[in-house]
Amino acid sequence: MTIALKIPIENIYYLLCYAWNKLDEGKSVDVTTIDSTNLLDLFAKVLIGGLSHLFKRGLDRGYITFSEDSRYIKGKICFPPMIKRNLKAKARAHCEHDELSYNVLHNQILKTIIHILIFHESLDENLRNQLLGFYRKLHEINKAPLNRAIFSRVQLHRNNAFYDFLLKICELIWENTLVSEKSGKSRFRDFIQDEKKMAYVFEEFVRNFYKIEKSEYKVGREDILWDMKPLDDYSESYLPKMVTDISIERSDSKAIIDTKYYKETLSKHYDREKIHSGHLLQLYGYCQTWWFS
Repeated sequence: MTIALKIPIENIYYLLCYAWNKLDEGKSVDVTTIDSTNLLDLFAKVLIGGLSHLFKRGLDRGYITFSEDSRYIKGKICFPPMIKRNLKAKARAHCEHDELSYNVLHNQILKTIIHILIFHESLDENLRNQLLGFYRKLHEINKAPLNRAIFSRVQLHRNNAFYDFLLKICELIWENTLVSEKSGKSRFRDFIQDEKKMAYVFEEFVRNFYKIEKSEYKVGREDILWDMKPLDDYSESYLPKMVTDISIERSDSKAIIDTKYYKETLSKHYDREKIHSGHLLQLYGYCQTWWFS
């Protein structure tokens, strides 16, 4: 599905890079040359650039435990299955040993997402062919059955931290891929129209933008206490919690930013458009309470 955007597609990319706090990793892929307005083409190009980077430095490997019945002792002997299956009578032992392998979870996820992308009907043909080339290079790696929990199971460290950026792209592709029950073909959902999801992304983008670009300021979220004294703890539990989206502070000033993401910026009031009153009242409540605290 082609998505017509009113803003350059690379702006969406950098918004995500800021939101994920992966600006340096994002700069390693040149997205300025992409002509398409299809977000799926953008993410495919990012994966291709990221995979090129990984293959130049070498794919990550990890130790995987293998178990087998063998005539030779390799690793450690596991006696319970050996006794249960009477392997001694067959002059065999059940052994477990660890081997370095490319078939680790983060590589499996990459291969699975590449496989999904190849069958997306809207993907640019040139990008599809490039992904096919990488898919063939990953012949030693199995595909992984994807679900929401599997992405959080990946364990990364400083030496393979670049994978985290690519896995975020993979997760975004997986979350927004829809498969037709009739044709079996995949299409990409316009996640930008998901106000709830994009509200979170937009807030993270603004907060991390100031953290990175204005490092001399103290930037973060802030709890603001109500300017009142409750009768008891039970009464206090009824009060909603006030937490700013973004507080920017320096020695002589403070700014509070409340981010909003809506399809319609203004609300209609009779025959006129106005700012949402609830948004202004929320900011007023933050500032009023903070000022007198």
